[in-house]
Amino acid sequence: MEKCRRYPQLALLLLVAPLCFPLETETPTAGCTFEAHTDIGPCEVTQSTQDDFDWQSVHDPRGNSDLPQGSYLLVNSSEHAAGKRAHLLFQPLSENDTHCLQFSYLLHSRDARGPGSLRVYVRVNGGPLGTAVWEVSGPRGKQWQQAELAVSTFWPSEYQVLFEAEVSGTPLGYIALDDILLLSYPCTQAPHFSRLGEVEVNAGQNATFQCPAAGRANEGETFILQRQNGGITSSGIIQHVSHWRLLASFQLFEAGGDDQDLYRCVSRSIYGAGVSNFAELVVKEPPTPIAPPQLLRAGPTYLVVQLNTRSITGDGPIVRREIEYRVSGGTWRERHAVTSHTYKLWHLDPDSQYHLSVLLTRPGEGGTGKPGPALISRTKCAEPMRAPKGLSCTTEQPRQLTLHWEAVGFNITRCHTYSVTLCYHYESSTLQDCVTVEWGASYYTLRALPPYSAIHCRLMISNPEGRKEGKEITCYTQEDVPGGIASESLLLTALDDAILLSWDEPAEPNGILTQYELSYQIIESSDPGVSVPGPRSTICKPPNETSHLLTNLHPGTTYLLSVRARNSKGYGQSALTELTTNISAPAFDYRDLPAPIAETDHTITVLLRPAQGRGSPVSFYQVLVEGESSSRAKRELAVPGCFPGAGGYEEAEMEGAASYVGAELPPSDLPRDTPFIVGDNRSYGGYWNPPLDPRKGYLIYLQAASHHRGETRLNCVRIARKAPCKDSHKFSMAPQHSEEMGLVLGICAGGLVVFIILLGAVILIVRKGRTQFSYAYYPKPISLAKSALPVRHENNCTGATREHTKILDQPKLLQDEAALTFLHNYGSRGEPRVGSVTESSSLLGGSPRRNNGRKGSPYHTGQLHPAVRVADLLQHINQMKVAEGYGFKQEYESFFDWDVSKKKDKSKGRPEPPPNYERHRVRLHPLQAECSSEEINANYIDGYHRSNHFIATQGPKQDMIYDFWRMVWQEHCSSIVMITKLVEVGRVKCSKYWPDTTETYGDIRITLLNTETLAEYTVRTLGLERRGYTARHEVKQFHFLSWPEHGVPFHATGLLAFIRRVKSSTPPDAGPVVVHCSSGAGRTGCYIVLDVMLDMAECEGVVDIYNCVKTLCSRRINMVQTQEQYVFIHDAILEACLCGDTAIPACDFRQTYKEMLQIDTQSNSTHLRDEFQTLNSVTAQLGVEECSVALLPHNRDKNRSMDVLPPDRSLPLLLSAHGEDTSNYINAALTDSYKRSSHVIVTVHPLQNTITDFWRLVYDYGCSSIVMLNQLNQSNSAWPCLQYWPDNGISRYGPMEVQFVSGSVDEDVVTRLFRVQNITRDEHLLVKHFQYLRWSPYRDTADTKRSFLQLLSMVEQWQEQNREHRTLVHCLNGGGRSGTFCACAMLSEMIRCHHVVDVFYAVKSLRNVKPNMVETLEQYRFCYEIALEYLELHDAR
Repeated sequence: MEKCRRYPQLALLLLVAPLCFPLETETPTAGCTFEAHTDIGPCEVTQSTQDDFDWQSVHDPRGNSDLPQGSYLLVNSSEHAAGKRAHLLFQPLSENDTHCLQFSYLLHSRDARGPGSLRVYVRVNGGPLGTAVWEVSGPRGKQWQQAELAVSTFWPSEYQVLFEAEVSGTPLGYIALDDILLLSYPCTQAPHFSRLGEVEVNAGQNATFQCPAAGRANEGETFILQRQNGGITSSGIIQHVSHWRLLASFQLFEAGGDDQDLYRCVSRSIYGAGVSNFAELVVKEPPTPIAPPQLLRAGPTYLVVQLNTRSITGDGPIVRREIEYRVSGGTWRERHAVTSHTYKLWHLDPDSQYHLSVLLTRPGEGGTGKPGPALISRTKCAEPMRAPKGLSCTTEQPRQLTLHWEAVGFNITRCHTYSVTLCYHYESSTLQDCVTVEWGASYYTLRALPPYSAIHCRLMISNPEGRKEGKEITCYTQEDVPGGIASESLLLTALDDAILLSWDEPAEPNGILTQYELSYQIIESSDPGVSVPGPRSTICKPPNETSHLLTNLHPGTTYLLSVRARNSKGYGQSALTELTTNISAPAFDYRDLPAPIAETDHTITVLLRPAQGRGSPVSFYQVLVEGESSSRAKRELAVPGCFPGAGGYEEAEMEGAASYVGAELPPSDLPRDTPFIVGDNRSYGGYWNPPLDPRKGYLIYLQAASHHRGETRLNCVRIARKAPCKDSHKFSMAPQHSEEMGLVLGICAGGLVVFIILLGAVILIVRKGRTQFSYAYYPKPISLAKSALPVRHENNCTGATREHTKILDQPKLLQDEAALTFLHNYGSRGEPRVGSVTESSSLLGGSPRRNNGRKGSPYHTGQLHPAVRVADLLQHINQMKVAEGYGFKQEYESFFDWDVSKKKDKSKGRPEPPPNYERHRVRLHPLQAECSSEEINANYIDGYHRSNHFIATQGPKQDMIYDFWRMVWQEHCSSIVMITKLVEVGRVKCSKYWPDTTETYGDIRITLLNTETLAEYTVRTLGLERRGYTARHEVKQFHFLSWPEHGVPFHATGLLAFIRRVKSSTPPDAGPVVVHCSSGAGRTGCYIVLDVMLDMAECEGVVDIYNCVKTLCSRRINMVQTQEQYVFIHDAILEACLCGDTAIPACDFRQTYKEMLQIDTQSNSTHLRDEFQTLNSVTAQLGVEECSVALLPHNRDKNRSMDVLPPDRSLPLLLSAHGEDTSNYINAALTDSYKRSSHVIVTVHPLQNTITDFWRLVYDYGCSSIVMLNQLNQSNSAWPCLQYWPDNGISRYGPMEVQFVSGSVDEDVVTRLFRVQNITRDEHLLVKHFQYLRWSPYRDTADTKRSFLQLLSMVEQWQEQNREHRTLVHCLNGGGRSGTFCACAMLSEMIRCHHVVDVFYAVKSLRNVKPNMVETLEQYRFCYEIALEYLELHDAR
């Protein structure tokens, strides 16, 4: 081409040369022109006998203008029926040559349909015609057309060309052939194919035929591959090798045995066709062994096999042998090439079943056959790798220990048949007990252990090949209540008014004894003046004393006595006994001894007073007369010796006794003071009362006797003296005077002694009180000596528990109490100061201290406690938690190293702050009517780079509400953060300082504009108006409800969302944020620290919690009250840093979600996957102690799986009774919806034995909706999913009656309406049951998103009518599916309320209750897709 451009003359010569000099001058070698004078000789064509009719020979037709002149062969279509055919055979071609068969044809018809079709076939070796290699149809005009057939022949095959004319039956249609010539030179209009070689492939592989050809492809020319049976296999791909050579490639995909045949290449155009020879496609079947390999021997990690490859199916030869093996049930496979007939497989897993197959390979691609029959064999067990690690005591109780260890996997056991044994022994014994742990368990609880003992434990794992023992650890059981004191050890000694009691220490103290408690009570008495039963009295004794003297008892009274020991866990069993005190002698009241009433020579009249029985009634009285003698005259008045053996007068005379019984009177004769004449010569009770001898002096006694159970007690008193008659006057008056004086002197002496004793006791108490804590405003000393503590050997312990601390001498306890009291009361009230600016002087006047501008952070990093990088925060917290949180303890205690006073402002109940607190105190603009009206318990606190960004205050009391709103008005506050409930643990913590509608406090009017209630907090919008001001102030109150006093929230998720809501809702130019709890201390400080540290982490990448808390404590007392709160701050900030802010505005959700699905080229992961992995890392797993109720023995059969248990804190305990079944447990958990707390119950599909409990749960907790997300009989385990509702009518489930009301069915959801009632109550509940049908078993997500959204919509519409009722959701295990539904429901509420989507928050909130909520990445992604679909539907509407 380049030469032609350079030499145009050459190009012209090349064009003219063919015209002037013919390229081919040879004559045809065969053929027929059908002319009589032709030089070719006889025609080489013959008529076929296998057709419908013959061709007609025409020579110069006349009278038919449709036919051309000349000689040729003709077919008249009008003479034959449509579809009839005529064949014309050309002579066979067998030499090894390239032939060009040239012919002329004519197809003419007056009808547009044409006369028919003209086809050319090339038959090989007399075989089938196959498919035509060239074909033309339709009218082509009256002119002759020329075509060429390039046939490549190869010996010894024989080729024959056949012309076929098929008529269409149209009138006046003609098909003609002329000048059929076999040329000895190549065709110019059709390419000539070279020899096509045989192609061999293995079954299943692609076969390629490459057909090289000489010539040039015409426009519109097609290349095909023909089978001998006539089918066209495929079209070819043409590659032009040069300007005169081309290559046609044909491919057969996945050739099989059916594809084995003869193929040839054909080119077609209107100008002719090229035909190649037939070549065979040979399809070989790869070999496969008939027999499986044979096992020779097996070991723990190897198998030796023989291949057995002599008998095969398929084609050879075999060029490669391989062995393929896999673990039974696994999908992973591995192949090894084998060069011998035996092979040893190494590095296998012990005690594992393997499938071994042999593969054989023949030559060629895809020559490897299918694996042969498999040999199934198992390796032996291997010795365990080691004993389980991490053995620790997680739950220590008095008589049991729960031990945990790392779960042992197959890499440790190295055998599927193994056992884990826990061996333990006590400190005092070398004999050990061993228990075999349940298979697969990673914990065990040892029971029936002795309390307060050291238990040495070790783990041992064993299998058939050996065993391994772990290290021994020591655990300690806790103290338990002491054992009972042995009743036989009680020793008692009874007196008339006292009992001496001694006992032995209990045989099982079960800890350190702290005291003994003695109780005694009157249960019987012979004294009618004693009330029975009497009150119970208690005495506490220190543990080192085992005896006590009970005094001031009633004589003759039976007491029930008990003794029991106590330690830190409580009291042990009491040892009981009964003992009766001895009776006492009757008591006389002769303190004012009366003078004789009358006296004669022979008689004396005295006044007898009845005695008081002590322990027993008086049995009788005796009047005794004793002759006066020198020894008797010296006896003191009223302290006489009694007369137990005195007899009557005659007996005394006979025995010479000085005294005799003058009268014996029954108690009935002496009911009151009664005169009695001694010497009246009468008999009383069998005793003679003889006249007195006037010459003698007599002493008159009254003796009383009490007799009870064989015991007699006497008491006597001298009541008169009769002098001889000669000095009767003298002796009748003098004794009386002397006796009265003696009585007066005795009383005075006794009173003086009592006064002296009391005075000494008062002085001692005062001195001791001043030594310890005499004055309230002195700090209590921290170091107390034990000797300074009062020692009390006996105390009436009616309030035993409360007074126990007072009785026991424990210096450490008193130290702690003193220190805590001192710290709690830290601070004093500052002196009131009257400011120069009043509230009336400025409109919304702000505090002069507050500066809204930014400044440097006040939370400076200290040298000893530097800031922690966010990237190092997790490691820092883990280090601080080592050794039971020793690091946190040290830091927390360092906050309280200053000294404060405890003086209090009694008027408002606030501690008096030190000067530093006073400097940051909020001062109210004083009112004109009151000078001290600036006082309020509030302090300014700096924010992050914002001075006085917070005001920390206490929850307003009733008398402080007006001051509180004055402060809010004065400081331009737009946000109030309340972190307490109004009432906590039965105590009022804060007064309700906002109205339900409108209320006026002083001169400030508050109006409630809006209330927004969410699960964990409430937002109230309040309008403030003040008398005398035209401005209106709007304030938002953010009320967080999930933070207990002195404690922390169970999780930080809700609190972090709460803080973000406050920050986003507070205008940047607003005044300080008011933060308060009950006292304005612990919870308030925690909130401020979290707010500041979150800003610091975001801006600087570091957090400085320690110095932040330190600074807050310098502004206000006790800003972090407990070590638990200090630790919670760290954990909350860590969670915030790990999780970040995951909320997405609804308007940006589509684009954000699209970006989350993009794969990061560095990590080869998506942001969505990373977010889910973060969610898994911050999800806390439940410990055994958190699920103690579910793990109780009688509750185990109520769990579908022991792997999915609800925590105790969220259990909905059943309220309605059920016969004798006292269990109130069901495997369910209360969770929050987005707007309401504990509004959703998630549970498992009921078991056979929990259907009654299921309906009790529905009724007790007012569930108006039941959402069922699994199918009936879905589980293949021993716990099938049974139908728990009636199809019609009424069914009874224990006390619950369930009535089918109505139902509807569509392709996605079946709804049923039930009427549920407890037969013991009158109220009934309407419950709608939603059975979702489009969640196939063993799929992580629902089949379609639209149907799932329809289910959500149906449940929401029904719940909208029953707002006060809960929703119950269940699936098979109450986890993945139920969690996905709850998360999607929460997202739909979130979008409707705030137009944001936060999938992470929704799932994290659910997982805080049950960690198995939304289990897989697919379910997590499904939540995103549901939110996207929900937004699209919402936008479409």
